[in-house]
Amino acid sequence: MSEARMKELRSDVDELNELLKLAKRKRAQDLISLEMRKLETELIKIKETLAKSAQAEATPAPSTAPAQSKRYQIKLNGYGWDQSDKFIKIFVTLKDVQSLPKEQVFCKLTDKSMELHVKDLDNKDYLLVINKLLDAINVEESYWKQKTDMVVIFLAKSHPNVKWSHMTELEKKTEDQRNSKMKPPTPDMDKSDPQESIMSLMKNMYETGDDDMKRMISKAWYEGQHKKKDTLDL
Repeated sequence: MSEARMKELRSDVDELNELLKLAKRKRAQDLISLEMRKLETELIKIKETLAKSAQAEATPAPSTAPAQSKRYQIKLNGYGWDQSDKFIKIFVTLKDVQSLPKEQVFCKLTDKSMELHVKDLDNKDYLLVINKLLDAINVEESYWKQKTDMVVIFLAKSHPNVKWSHMTELEKKTEDQRNSKMKPPTPDMDKSDPQESIMSLMKNMYETGDDDMKRMISKAWYEGQHKKKDTLDL
């Protein structure tokens, strides 16, 4: 039963992770991230229960050293962000993170990436990785703060006053490709043959139009062909 539940939870987490990648609004991202953390916490509890059961069934080896519980690392995907003229601000929600010593909450930064590490929060480690930032950051002027149930990371812009449209290069590339596919092709109206330009326009309207548009164009073409035939017969 526990193994089946673990499999179901993993599938739910994977599906939520895909939804998180598609979410654009901060509130939607936060809600999805919160649900993912709930499922991940339940998954960890099941793993711990199974581990304890297996340990109880096995014969323990004699040891005077106290047993240390294993910490699990949870990879974070959800975060919110905002910007000012000088900083990109990243908001990561983690319950009770303000209770940790500062040395257990830290970032590893390069000019185009960041990693947030949170160690031993309720016997779990957390990691957030963002690679290929949209623009370069100033590592020396960047910093982070622990707040109530949240870590706020301040990434100093290498180019102040430049607005970021996206957090990463990949996000911008993905949206640019999607917008490019949604834009219908423009027929060439500069052709020397007016009849060819009209046919090109009609073809484009037929390919991009709805069912009513297609029926209207088909009817007009059919009637035009018959009218042309009647004229030739005369």
